[in-house]
Amino acid sequence: MKRILIAEDNDSNYMLMTYILKKHYEFFRAKNGKEAVEMVESEKPDMVLMDMKMPLMDGLEATRQIRVSHPDLPIVALTANAFDNDRQRALEAGCNDFVAKPVSAPVCLEVIAKYIGS
Repeated sequence: MKRILIAEDNDSNYMLMTYILKKHYEFFRAKNGKEAVEMVESEKPDMVLMDMKMPLMDGLEATRQIRVSHPDLPIVALTANAFDNDRQRALEAGCNDFVAKPVSAPVCLEVIAKYIGS
C-alpha cells in the first residue's frame, strides 16, 4: 500500500485527512515543516500532503528543502488560502499540485491518484 506523509499541525484537519485516506493509503504525520523534512528522509513516503502554514518551518520552506534531495517526490500543498498567488507560491516552492481547505474527499483522492495511483 502506498504511504503518504501528512504534514499538518492542526489536529482536526489531520483527523479529516485520516478519514479520507484510511481505506486507500497508509499514512503518518509530521506536525511541522521541520518534522516533515526529517520524516521524508527517515520514512520514505510515496507522497507528501503539505500544509502551508505550520510552526517552526512553513510548508513552502519544507518543500524547498525536500526538493533538494527528492526532486521527484510528489508534494501537494494543502492550504486554506485558496487565492491564485498562494497557489503560485506553492508551485514555485516545488509543490506539484494544490488542494484548498476545507478538503473535499473526492477532490483530494483524485489529486493523490493522479500522482501515486489509487
